[in-house]
Amino acid sequence: MKTENTVWHDQQVTKAQRAALKDQKPCLLWYTGLSGSGKSTVANAVDALLFERGCHSYLLDGDNVRHGLNGDLGFSDEDRIENIRRISQVAKLFIDSGLVVSTAFISPFASDRAMAKAMLEKGEFIEVYIDTPISICEQRDPKGLYKKARAGEIKDFTGIDSNYDVPQSPEIHVKTDEKSILECAQQIVEHLVEQGFISKK
Repeated sequence: MKTENTVWHDQQVTKAQRAALKDQKPCLLWYTGLSGSGKSTVANAVDALLFERGCHSYLLDGDNVRHGLNGDLGFSDEDRIENIRRISQVAKLFIDSGLVVSTAFISPFASDRAMAKAMLEKGEFIEVYIDTPISICEQRDPKGLYKKARAGEIKDFTGIDSNYDVPQSPEIHVKTDEKSILECAQQIVEHLVEQGFISKK
């Protein structure tokens, strides 16, 4: 519900000025993939590489955000959409501060990812598809969720009884079954360098 008694206040310090101070271009690395695909693991590895390079970055992990900001949401389609709407708004604020932001969420619906992209300036949204076969995700099953979903103990589980819209043209396509975590992370960092978001070291 929108309130009618609020007015947008422009800030004196701009996003461009904040980014220039950090010597980088802000962007959003939007990691998407099935549960167990390696989104959080790869995103953490990328964040570590960026830190080593002296970049200013921040990782918004799906599970961590659900412990706080989105702790009131479940996993129905409606709650998943609201989950992504909220995190998109938070990511936009982080980008405004000049950071390289990562979000690691299943974000199964293409329409939600498009919504997140539409909130940002052209080129700032970088879709990172963590492409891992569901058979491997189930083998990993780090939280035991696939086993519970197959047993009917969890409803609306992505890939089992809830759809996942496979990205059609992601900026970065990562196959964790073919590369090590470090190689996957390096692939993403190299993209940032090639596109001029961070400087070459």
